[in-house]
Amino acid sequence: MDSEKSSEWQSDVLNRLQSKYGSLYRRDNVILSGTHTHSGPAGYFQYTVFVIASEGFSNRTFQHMVTGIVKSIDIAHTNMKPGRIFINKGNVDGVQINRSPYSYLQNPQSERARYSSNTDKEMVVLKMVDLNGDDLGLISWFAIHPVSMNNSNHLVNSDNVGYASYLLEQEKNKGYLPGQGPFVAAFASSNLGDVSPNILGPRCINTGESCDNANSTCPIGGSNMCIAKGPGQDMFDSTQIIGRAMYQRAKELYASASQEVTGPLASAHQWVDMTNVTVWLNSTHTAKTCKPALGYSFAAGTIDGVGGLNFTQGKTEGDPFWDTIRDQILGKPSEEIKECHKPKPILLHTGELSKPHPWHPDIVDVQIITLGSLAITAIPGEFTTMSGRRLREAVQAEFASHGVQNMTVVISGLCNVYTHYITTYEEYQAQRYEAASTIYGPHTLSAYIQLFRNLAKAIATDTVANLSRGPEPPFFQQLIVPLIPNIVDRAPIGRTFGDVLQPAKPEYRVGEVAEVIFVGANPKNSAQNETHQTFLTVEKYEATSTSWQIVCNDASWETRFYWHKGLLGLSNATVEWHIPDTAQPGIYRIRYFGHNRKQDILKPAVILSFEGTSPAFEVVTT
Repeated sequence: MDSEKSSEWQSDVLNRLQSKYGSLYRRDNVILSGTHTHSGPAGYFQYTVFVIASEGFSNRTFQHMVTGIVKSIDIAHTNMKPGRIFINKGNVDGVQINRSPYSYLQNPQSERARYSSNTDKEMVVLKMVDLNGDDLGLISWFAIHPVSMNNSNHLVNSDNVGYASYLLEQEKNKGYLPGQGPFVAAFASSNLGDVSPNILGPRCINTGESCDNANSTCPIGGSNMCIAKGPGQDMFDSTQIIGRAMYQRAKELYASASQEVTGPLASAHQWVDMTNVTVWLNSTHTAKTCKPALGYSFAAGTIDGVGGLNFTQGKTEGDPFWDTIRDQILGKPSEEIKECHKPKPILLHTGELSKPHPWHPDIVDVQIITLGSLAITAIPGEFTTMSGRRLREAVQAEFASHGVQNMTVVISGLCNVYTHYITTYEEYQAQRYEAASTIYGPHTLSAYIQLFRNLAKAIATDTVANLSRGPEPPFFQQLIVPLIPNIVDRAPIGRTFGDVLQPAKPEYRVGEVAEVIFVGANPKNSAQNETHQTFLTVEKYEATSTSWQIVCNDASWETRFYWHKGLLGLSNATVEWHIPDTAQPGIYRIRYFGHNRKQDILKPAVILSFEGTSPAFEVVTT
């Protein structure tokens, strides 16, 4: 699943499940958690900051994603069978660095001394088998940002964690296309807030020198030049290297898992107004969370993707120029919100902006599901490394104080609703990107620890029924419409949709790229009409059966689909097949499946399906 979720999306999914299954699937026992790829479709969030960033709300994207989630749950429900669950843990080395090490160093030395690294290297794997011991699937939690694909990428893809999942599912589901087959390998997010897969670290792309400094800036070009690179030749290669390492470790942990998870299943959920939580710092002193706000360093971006306007990380003072622009367009932030967020200099006082709808969520989900000695904490954002450690420790201690010993607590990140980042109080003082994006102020982590301890206590003491539901989040109508209008698709004169404009060459060797260009149409149309389950196929001719067999689809790593938008509704679609070394010699063809939008005068628009097929070509191995 893609990165960041809307509470409206979650509610829609639960409503559909309730209409099918009654009270079996509920708000307290369903967690929607994103892998957090940065290369997914946008436009499905209801809060204004994200709607603006997505160039409007896309109802077809929203509905398509909800339908897909419900469909996946339907498939799982239909195939449910008695089985056993095993848990295993082990380190994954060489795939991550801390991208804000200067923030991490703000944490107490005595606390840092308890850990051997400034990232969490441990992967937790749940192995699921049926009563015969046959494989069913796995869930893996590991702290890594899926940003091996950088922000120059325009392809929808699931990044390094998705590639790990792809490799394991392809191995277990022999003979199936990607996205098909009975075995499911879920690589879930954890406390990844300050964790980067770009392990060569930040360097000035114009001079090559290191820019691993407190502000991530370069002597020439400033912060825009300071970018971290992955281990590969390019972003595709880096994605494969990092993803393969995670796949390999998960496979090993899965194979050797022997500790069985047994015991009761329990769950607890609350909605919380995160703008108004009283936090007990000790027995005599309290503090409060704040209305949401983003700091200056939010606009700087990170070494994984810079902001572009030459803001720098680590800003603890505002800028009169940007303050004036903000004040003129959005109004001035109140003294109350400025005081609450100190030392964050506020760039956007989102908690005080409500037109056309609130810019950030006030009401947030907190949730724990326990399965025997495993506790899954559903975090509505991105915890940094040390934030995750503190929460895990606190929840484990809470269970232990009520007689439930030796709980394994996992951080499941980016769950149910998205609220940016959560740093420790000490990291917050440094005001790098993650701290500037801790939207509820310096005591956000302490508030979450308090709230999750309360849920853990309720589960441990069997008093979940006494928990208040909390204030229900709002759901908005008439969200900002897409800023890019839906226009009618057109084919060139004398052509029809799916016609081949540029065929493949007659012959290719393995390792080369077969490319076909078709008369195309807007791929968004396919979200409204599911005639085809893929934009493309690569097919091999089998002489024995005199038929074409599909060998790749649009989820296959070796295929790429590009849509090139022209003028007045004209467009082309390019399909690439990066022929792998494993390809069998023979005759192949490439097919394209799409939908075009048609509208006759005084009639409503209709979506029509079409397909195109390339001439055959040969693949040889020598």
